[in-house]
Amino acid sequence: MTVDEPAPFRPRPPWLTGDLQTIRNTIRRDAPDPGPFARLWLDLPDGDALAAAWHASDGTWPTVVLIHGLTGSEDSQYMRRSAVFWRARGHGVLRLNLRGSAPSLARSTRPYNAAAGMDIVHALRALPDEVLRPGLVGIGVSLGGTQLLNALARDEARALPIHAAATICAPVLLAAVARRIMAPRNLLYHRWLLGQMKREAEALAPHLPARPLAAARSARSVYDFDDGYVAPLGGFAGADDYYARASLPQHLDGIGVATLCVAAVDDPWVPAETYRAIDWRVNRRVTPLIAPGGGHVGFHDRDRDGTWADRMIASFVQRVIPASTSVAARH
Repeated sequence: MTVDEPAPFRPRPPWLTGDLQTIRNTIRRDAPDPGPFARLWLDLPDGDALAAAWHASDGTWPTVVLIHGLTGSEDSQYMRRSAVFWRARGHGVLRLNLRGSAPSLARSTRPYNAAAGMDIVHALRALPDEVLRPGLVGIGVSLGGTQLLNALARDEARALPIHAAATICAPVLLAAVARRIMAPRNLLYHRWLLGQMKREAEALAPHLPARPLAAARSARSVYDFDDGYVAPLGGFAGADDYYARASLPQHLDGIGVATLCVAAVDDPWVPAETYRAIDWRVNRRVTPLIAPGGGHVGFHDRDRDGTWADRMIASFVQRVIPASTSVAARH
């Protein structure tokens, strides 16, 4: 799969750098309200369940499933903004919350991780017919994108009616991303992110074994947190094992649907070099798109219709799915 020459990304003032693009979603809480939704609980085999916000449509166009990133939820600014974008085009939208996120917390006994693709597969299998019938387009953001790529590579995902997929700033080589986040220039990001991760762990405390909970509380870095908390709860030997097994090269050849992976050269969290290091020829269904700017899950440009990443994904989806279910640029 190839991508036509995309419309150039031009940042909207004053968000002119990668850092400013990145922090806008935190300091400007101006994403529009996606509107009324039905609360769905999607059962997982171990007794946990994922909460989802379902915005129904007339079923003409595929359902867009939005999956948030690390420490996010259905209410993250990028989730709300993308939901409005896709609803304006006539799609039903499902904002899916991962294990342990605030909306899913009431029915979670353990956290999510980047390699837990079967959680997404099981959740999609549990969707009611009105959501599944038009087919699905999966869009994962940041770590949710890594988890989506893992899901798409599972044999069980092939039975799902997924027409296309995309990720935005997904870590594709997790060890390199952890090193970047812990770099001195990212000190403030690192402190903020680790604090958010610890808060999520604390919310699950009643269900957690003592040792990983203690490791989460005492972690001095995201590596410590992943090594002592995420890895053992996810069945990994440690952070290095988790990073290796969750990274894209382990799963790339198994992805069976057309997938666009959007990244930014100036992303302060996910190095663009990690995308350049992937041999994308392994699977022609999966296509990288590296923008010259956009920060981490920013892409706020001069066009107020969603974000640049939203529009690039819509254009990609329109090209790769059958005409009978293609994206309609309707308003």
